[in-house]
Amino acid sequence: MDAIKVDKLTKKFDGFTAVDDLSFDVGTGELFGLLGPNGAGKTTTINLLSTLLKTTSGSARVAGYDVAKARDCVRKSIGVVFQEPALDGKLTGRENLEFHAMMYGMGKAERRARIGEVLRLVELEDRASTLVEKYSGGMKRRLEIARGLVHRPKVLFLDEPTLGLDAQTRRHIWDYIRKLNCEAAVTIILTTHYMEEADYLCGRVAIMDHGKFVALDTPAKLKDLLGGDVVSLEVEGNTAALEEALRGVDWIKKIKLHEDVFSLTMEKGERRIPELIQTAQGLGIMVNCVHLRKPSLEDVFLHFTGRTIREENAGPNGRSGPPMRGHGRR
Repeated sequence: MDAIKVDKLTKKFDGFTAVDDLSFDVGTGELFGLLGPNGAGKTTTINLLSTLLKTTSGSARVAGYDVAKARDCVRKSIGVVFQEPALDGKLTGRENLEFHAMMYGMGKAERRARIGEVLRLVELEDRASTLVEKYSGGMKRRLEIARGLVHRPKVLFLDEPTLGLDAQTRRHIWDYIRKLNCEAAVTIILTTHYMEEADYLCGRVAIMDHGKFVALDTPAKLKDLLGGDVVSLEVEGNTAALEEALRGVDWIKKIKLHEDVFSLTMEKGERRIPELIQTAQGLGIMVNCVHLRKPSLEDVFLHFTGRTIREENAGPNGRSGPPMRGHGRR
């Protein structure tokens, strides 16, 4: 059974469509990523699936429960790490976790053991008795991650979970998320602006823009959509002659020339570099520099939701679409 099943899910705010007819499934134990620019609809989708917003139309089931008809059952089965702070500053870090665990019906011994585990995970053991209002922004973020994990949910929603964390702590959280996903078969839905985070963690990634999915597949297959490796050649000599010669090569898929630098898209670029240099030298052209770059998820992201798309569709306030009230379209 799928952990999440979404069918034609739509959410409108005052006639503005924030989530537009989404349909997708997430398998039990899958780690699924949602990528997209601000305003794409990622956070609104999370809010719908976690029952924080009511759908306009369509349906969704989470952990086997209908988000519209069995909201309490859904909430008992999920954990959420929100993008915005949601801690009680007048309680200590441990008290925040204690209160959350009690709300989920965890016994005293289990609460104590589990709270100790997650405090160690986010390296807040020494600040567990400090009031949260005295925490730094990074410490608050780490405590929220701990809170979302404390009750061992079946489905965990992570909305920008490592935002504001230093690189070492971020990597620590990544490793724990992977362990949690693999060993406990917890289904995880992750939204992130860190492309390397999605590439490292997610089995599948959906790229979202203007409330719709514009691409959905494994990170490797999404990167393959770009057509292969990019080899850059900085040359000195008759670039027109080299361009003409390269256009006759069947394994070069794309050619771009900017001043004296060629950008060539091809498969298995590392094997083709000697042939490229030989072709240039045969025309009496000096190759000053060669650079090979494998496609990244960042390249895929920019391909589907790049600055050109965003600028062309930006409203007068510089953001896509009209300004929102209440729950923002993120």
